[in-house]
Amino acid sequence: MDSDAEARAANVRLLILDVDGVLTDGRLYFGPQGEALKVFDVRDGHGIKLLRAAGIEVAILSSRRSEIVGVRARELGIERVLQGEADKLAGFKRLLADMRLSAAQCAYIGDDWPDLPVLSQVGLAATVADAVPEVRRAAHWIAPAGGGCGAVRQVAEFLLRAQGRFDAALAGFTEGRAHA
Repeated sequence: MDSDAEARAANVRLLILDVDGVLTDGRLYFGPQGEALKVFDVRDGHGIKLLRAAGIEVAILSSRRSEIVGVRARELGIERVLQGEADKLAGFKRLLADMRLSAAQCAYIGDDWPDLPVLSQVGLAATVADAVPEVRRAAHWIAPAGGGCGAVRQVAEFLLRAQGRFDAALAGFTEGRAHA
């Protein structure tokens, strides 16, 4: 891990999420009609809501297409969802242009080789505990949890702490006025 990960996190205005292996555990379930099923961790969803409440945008960038991902994104209020992006770096550059952000203002969390081009460009490169070794080496910060098991929530809390917003987010719940 990078010793200046916290300083990098302090500048983040956009967290970009991979899906399979990050928001999910990476396994794909297929039913008898061929439908793919994915399992999402509710804590990750809450972490995303906390970030959005704190003014940090969240986007999804995935090489696969899944209606289920679109449904989950809508539930969480994620407006920028790029699916079927074989070239994730090109998708990332479109996000930057659309949002008028620099790469240094972005964090990306990925877990496998297709994520490496984006991880090498962002201000904060994050990954999950069970990522492939090459991605772990490229990361500035590694979540203690595996993909689909609360890692996104851990990244969210890391960002909130680095930006001095964690205590205010928590106070919203301990003082009975939750915003997320």
